[in-house]
Amino acid sequence: MSTLTVWKFRTADAAEDVEASLKSLQKQGLIRIIDAAVVSWPADRTAPRTRQLRNLVGAGALGGTFWGMLFGLLFMMPLLGAAIGAAAGALGGKLADVGIDDAFIDEVKREVTPGTSALFLLTMSEITDRIGAALPAGGAELLHSNLDAASEERLRAVFAEDVEDMEGTGDAGGAERDRDSGGGAAPGAVGGR
Repeated sequence: MSTLTVWKFRTADAAEDVEASLKSLQKQGLIRIIDAAVVSWPADRTAPRTRQLRNLVGAGALGGTFWGMLFGLLFMMPLLGAAIGAAAGALGGKLADVGIDDAFIDEVKREVTPGTSALFLLTMSEITDRIGAALPAGGAELLHSNLDAASEERLRAVFAEDVEDMEGTGDAGGAERDRDSGGGAAPGAVGGR
C-alpha cells in the first residue's frame, strides 16, 4: 500500500533541508519513495514556491501533472504547467476518486501558510516513524492520507491519461513547467531556461 504524507515545517526553508536525510534513508533501504515534492512559502510572498524532488524518485513517479493538479487545488496556482481555474472542481473530484479527500485538502490548505513549508511524499507502505525520526526534532507536523492499492492504481491511470492528452495536443508548457518547478528539465519539457 502507498501512503501520501505531508510533513509541515514551521519555517519556509525547513522542508528543503531534509532532502539529504531522506536520500540517505532510501539508500539504506529503510524507505522507498515513489514521488516527492516540496512547498516553500516565504512569509513575504503571496504564493508558495514548489519543486518536485526528482533526485529522490524513480521510474514509478507520478510526475508534474499530479503535483500540478494537487498544488493548484491547494494553493490556486499553476505548477508545472497544469491548468487550474474553472477546472478546480473537476480536479478535486479526480483526487477524491483516488483517495485524496476534501478533509485532507482542507487540512493542508489550513496548515501550509505563509512562513511555513511542507514535504509531500508518496511512499511504499506506512513508514512515517522512519521518516519522522530523520526530521529535525519538533520541527515537523504530520498530516497524511493513506492510499490503498486500488486508489494508487486509479491515481496512476488518471494522471497517465492527462500526460497522454498533453503530449497529444503538443502542449508547450514544458519550459514553463521547468521554470515553475525550480528543478531540472521536466520529462517532455520543451526548451529550457
